[in-house]
Amino acid sequence: ATTTAQPLRGKTTCKKVFWAVFPHACFILSLVIYAFLGALMFSHIEGSREVTVSEEYRTFLQNLTYLARRLSDNVTENEKMFKDDIRELFSTADPVWFIIPEDRWTFFGSLFFCCTVFTTVGYGNTYPVTRIGKYLCMLYALFGIPLMFLVLTDVGDILATVLSKSYNEFRKLQSKILASKLCSGSTCSKSNELKSRAQSKIVINELPTIMEVLRNQSGMKRRPVKYRNVELFEMLIARENENTQPARHKSMERWSSCPELARGKAVSRVIENFDKIGKELEKLDVPIVLMVLVIFVYISCAAAILPNWEKNMDFQEAFYFCFITLTTIGFGDTKLEHPKFFMFFSLYILIGMEIVFIAFKLVQDRLIVLYKKVISSCAEKKVPSKKIYPK
Repeated sequence: ATTTAQPLRGKTTCKKVFWAVFPHACFILSLVIYAFLGALMFSHIEGSREVTVSEEYRTFLQNLTYLARRLSDNVTENEKMFKDDIRELFSTADPVWFIIPEDRWTFFGSLFFCCTVFTTVGYGNTYPVTRIGKYLCMLYALFGIPLMFLVLTDVGDILATVLSKSYNEFRKLQSKILASKLCSGSTCSKSNELKSRAQSKIVINELPTIMEVLRNQSGMKRRPVKYRNVELFEMLIARENENTQPARHKSMERWSSCPELARGKAVSRVIENFDKIGKELEKLDVPIVLMVLVIFVYISCAAAILPNWEKNMDFQEAFYFCFITLTTIGFGDTKLEHPKFFMFFSLYILIGMEIVFIAFKLVQDRLIVLYKKVISSCAEKKVPSKKIYPK
């Protein structure tokens, strides 16, 4: 019996873990599939577009040729005028003229573009040119952005749970260390004796049997038989209710004997997990200074790694780029030369956006508390105090 019970327990624990992880894996997997489908779609539409030489492009080339011919041998006299004309000419140029679609809209380039769309970063260096690509980009963002925020909220619950538990354990450890320093030997022994006595009282305080109750109730024998029978009947009912209260084992036997009910129970637990999305973020209460420190360390780690494949960046530029990315600002002033390498950094972006989102949530909660205090203090000042006149 014990040998058969151990594999059954292992199977039940594996099933519980599977159904607990299933909603989180479902969200992340759906986002990954959505990104890959978008990359295939945009690489096919934008990468296979025909490059047509427009009239504006021909005019641009003619003006550029004219400026190059106008430049005389004495460069020092016409250098400032040439620079101004070149700057004015290139301000009218369209960046699409200098882009080869096959090189820009590869699978990894399109995947990078899809990630910038549903994360709302939008660097601006890659964007659809064709009309159908623009329409599909709007439709893609319409469903991709809510899916991304759903994944952010779900993963944010996990991070919030980890942060709150870590912070609480740290506070407990800190309080234990302080208590051990402040506590002397005699006082500690007395407190331990008091705790042991309290625990013994709690353990001894169990529900007595009917015979023990009858033996202890000395006044029961003095009462009439009619009242004694009524009280005995009430005690028996109370005892029966107490025995039937923990019906968990019977329900577990039902689930094990009927697999259909067990599946229904597991499905209901999964549905409950879906309903609990975002609850842990509401409960999170950690210091803002701690979150700022976590963000600084998190961005610093990426800023130290990113210049290894982006040679045009140093630590400060990479730190700025990561901050602009994780806060979804995305100016586009700092561009990536190798976006396919940065695509392997997508997990870093997801977790980093979660941390920044949690920090923004904490700052928002603190601001709401501050506004409530300010409004309540202003209301108390404006309300006139009632004067009590003597009669």
